Amino acid sequence: MQATGRRPRRATPSATVPEPPPSRGTPHPGGRPRGSGWWPYLLIAPTVLGAAALLLVPLLRGVLISLQDFRLRELINGDARFVGLDNYTELLGDPRFWEVVRRTFLFMAINVVLIMVLSTLVALLVERLGRFGRTMVLSGLVLGWGMPVIAATTVFQWMFHSEYGVVNWSLTSLGFDSFDRYPWFANGPAAFAIVVFLVVWQSIPFAAITLYAGLTTVPRELHEAARLDGAGAWQAFRTITYPMLRPIFLLVLCLEVIWTFRAFVQIWVITQGGPGDATTILPVYAVQTALSQQRYDLGSAASMITVLLMSTVLVVYFRQLYRQEAEL
Repeated sequence: MQATGRRPRRATPSATVPEPPPSRGTPHPGGRPRGSGWWPYLLIAPTVLGAAALLLVPLLRGVLISLQDFRLRELINGDARFVGLDNYTELLGDPRFWEVVRRTFLFMAINVVLIMVLSTLVALLVERLGRFGRTMVLSGLVLGWGMPVIAATTVFQWMFHSEYGVVNWSLTSLGFDSFDRYPWFANGPAAFAIVVFLVVWQSIPFAAITLYAGLTTVPRELHEAARLDGAGAWQAFRTITYPMLRPIFLLVLCLEVIWTFRAFVQIWVITQGGPGDATTILPVYAVQTALSQQRYDLGSAASMITVLLMSTVLVVYFRQLYRQEAEL
């Protein structure tokens, strides 16, 4: 047998690769992740405590007052006695309260429909504008959104002033002589319409900017394919845009319902719920009851019912949102 001349290779021990150090998120043998403990809770504790102090404490105080006989005497002396649900029974038995509830839902429905329709149209318009036009419109929306509520309400008071308002001057200049010194805030339907106009004007910027931000996430290829298939603008919106942005639409809808429910400042500054009860909604009714009648217990009960109604809207929204997530 002929030798090959090659020396047999010496067996070398296999090199051991060092294990990487465990990361901070890897669990310990005991099952507890490294780095966990009380530290994350300590970081969020100031925020939670601040929110509880600003929101939860007044809410609990309002619930407590609504269960007491709390009038001016009790406000001074502090010896209010518990009456249970008597305040709620008295409130629910008042026909004026149910009239205010009906007006509140009417006010909410008109505002929400107008806000959603107009803000959607504005968002679609902004999407189709060029860079300069889009910048100008978005800048105007941001400026309108940033205007303080009291300032905007005061401007509307000046606009509809019976003697010096620009609205009466414009209508009279156009030949409508019946609007010469027309008392807008002394007429119930006119005052209601002005308040609706004001709330819608203040709400459109936020809703339009939010919906426009959602529209930028819709792929253009889907709209181009729909146009090639012969779909019109309404069909493309109904079958492509709205299904993809339905959670955003629901979120804006929920926020606008809450916004219109708590539209107190605008009404109180302009009409204080008048003339008569033409512009009185639940928050205004609660303040009127507490201040004019010195029935702080009934006012707190009306406020708690308002909070309950708004909470119902939130529950409906979250149920719908969870249902959509389950479908996905």
